[in-house]
Amino acid sequence: MKLLIIEDEKPAFENLAEELWQIDENIQVIGSCSSVDESVKWLGSNAQPDLILMDIQLSDGLSFNIFKSCNISCPVIFITAYDKYLTQAFDYNSIDYLLKPISQDKLKNAIRKYKTLQNYFVNNHSAILDYLNNQDKKKSRILVKRGMEFQTVRVEDIVYFFTEHKLVFLVDKDNRKYLAEKNNLSELEEELDKNLFYRANRKYIINANFVKRFKPLDRSKLSVELQLPINEEIIISQENSSSFKKWISEM
Repeated sequence: MKLLIIEDEKPAFENLAEELWQIDENIQVIGSCSSVDESVKWLGSNAQPDLILMDIQLSDGLSFNIFKSCNISCPVIFITAYDKYLTQAFDYNSIDYLLKPISQDKLKNAIRKYKTLQNYFVNNHSAILDYLNNQDKKKSRILVKRGMEFQTVRVEDIVYFFTEHKLVFLVDKDNRKYLAEKNNLSELEEELDKNLFYRANRKYIINANFVKRFKPLDRSKLSVELQLPINEEIIISQENSSSFKKWISEM
């Protein structure tokens, strides 16, 4: 496996290289870069590696800027001391996100994840990239704001999204309400797994795993009850009742 390490701290680079050799003696670190500019030049004059370990905060900016100048067609494992870049990282070929200090077990699991993908796609990096791009379109976490702080919420823990006063909110399984960093439900809907989430109406997107029951109303409408109490009924229109039944039955 040919691997490029992008890391601006020499001790961190040396530690990563040593840990990788201990994990698998067949891993070859074929290059190292310490800045965005150096990485762009290296990638522009060398063949793509099999995998990149990439620190996010480099001496001349965020490593995300590398993707603006280079067509990177291999998977990336991001490494950083901060979790605030998590959702952004998965827009850039990411197969894992490791927080410093990195334990050997976490690094070993990340390398194992790459090998699993490699075996599945028979070493076809373009197919891996297609797979990653398709996965990235469906967010695994949603960036939210609570008070003055930002955090992320796993999509599988979200019971429903709703709009109120032109803002988008979500409620998680513990009945905690968060302001989502989204402009509207339509934008959000495109990023969610449609097998898991359903746009019930203009106001609500609901998670199938938290649908408790539903019942028919007049004119073939449906009333949906979730596992958490809500102050108003979630109504599925007559036009969408058939698609909702089909969606929920296929879960």
